[in-house]
Amino acid sequence: MAQAIELCKRIPYSLVAFVARFSIAAVFWKSGQTKVEGLAIDLVDGTFQLGVPHLSASAIPLFTDEYKLPLLSPELAAHGAAFAEHLFPLLILLGLATRFSALALLAMTLVIEIFVYPDAYPTHGVWAACLLLLVSQGPGRLSIDHLIARHYQ
Repeated sequence: MAQAIELCKRIPYSLVAFVARFSIAAVFWKSGQTKVEGLAIDLVDGTFQLGVPHLSASAIPLFTDEYKLPLLSPELAAHGAAFAEHLFPLLILLGLATRFSALALLAMTLVIEIFVYPDAYPTHGVWAACLLLLVSQGPGRLSIDHLIARHYQ
């Protein structure tokens, strides 16, 4: 058992962080893609289509009828979510401003859990675990953040 534990300890954190970064970025990116038209990039299969991005016809009704966030108009919430679900996953995937981006998506996860889908805590718990790992430990060596930190040390 001790040998197995020692073997597990040899898994590089950079690999763990990269898997967490890729996985959580894909979740939020795919959600963002459901809210826009004109921009289609699939992180998994690598397809790319670029037009003028704009909110899909279903985005605002989704925030009007299903999501119903307090204090935010459906228009503002739809635009904000579409923007955040594209910007922060891209930054996390690149490993740029990773801790900040992970905190932003963690806040978004908490809003979704509290106000939108409170029964989805198992899924949101997995998201939160990935995001908390990135906030607390950083993006690992395979990141722009790491290159910047090395440059300034």
